[in-house]
Amino acid sequence: MTEPVRLAQRVSELMHCSRTDAEQYIRNGWVSVDGAVVEAPQHRVAEEVVTVDPQARLDDVEPATVLLNKPPGVDAIQGPNPATSLITPATRWADDPSDIRVLERHFHRLTPLAPLDRDATGLMVLTQDGRVWRRLTEDADEIEHEYLVEVEGDLGPYGLGRLNHGMDYAGRRLAPCKVSWQSEQRLRFAIKGVREGQLQYMCAQVGLRVKSIRRLRIGRIGVGKGPNGAMPPGAWRYLPVGEKF
Repeated sequence: MTEPVRLAQRVSELMHCSRTDAEQYIRNGWVSVDGAVVEAPQHRVAEEVVTVDPQARLDDVEPATVLLNKPPGVDAIQGPNPATSLITPATRWADDPSDIRVLERHFHRLTPLAPLDRDATGLMVLTQDGRVWRRLTEDADEIEHEYLVEVEGDLGPYGLGRLNHGMDYAGRRLAPCKVSWQSEQRLRFAIKGVREGQLQYMCAQVGLRVKSIRRLRIGRIGVGKGPNGAMPPGAWRYLPVGEKF
């Protein structure tokens, strides 16, 4: 019976490469054991069939950033029903245009960013990338978010003007934003530095009650549309390498 060895050793022998390169092939998801991808170089193999994908490359794998279309009732950052639980291989959007291969490592240590109310829906960001984290935290007040807000009630005098410019919230003066009617019961907000509960507060100050909030865009990145329409609630896609908020 063959003595078990580390998978990296077997790949090194198969590819006639260094142990370091063999470990890189494995971590990048190019190696299968009995037909199943294994990403752990220390995995032990004996009689199992080890194969390396003919397209295997030694390129560094970028840390993942995923874009989720959050359904209502899901906690964005903290809570009993966290958004991170929705990020699985099975829920990846079928029309994801990124061409990024799914790796097990992509589902580890994803940090949710850009808070969204529990009952709100729409675009949410989860990342392993420190550059994305810094952009969406340190520069948060500089990045415009777009929301569709369904409301009911009667807009008060000069209400639209007040929404665009002229309110205080949580002890601070709000920066000007762009608010317009999209339909008789739906407002579009293009706004920076939104805090929890702010959109509800703003609408209440002009006589409107918020029924639902949906975030469509963060900076230059939208939820995403494919040949079969927009990415559905509960699905996610990768942020393509090179695209920025």
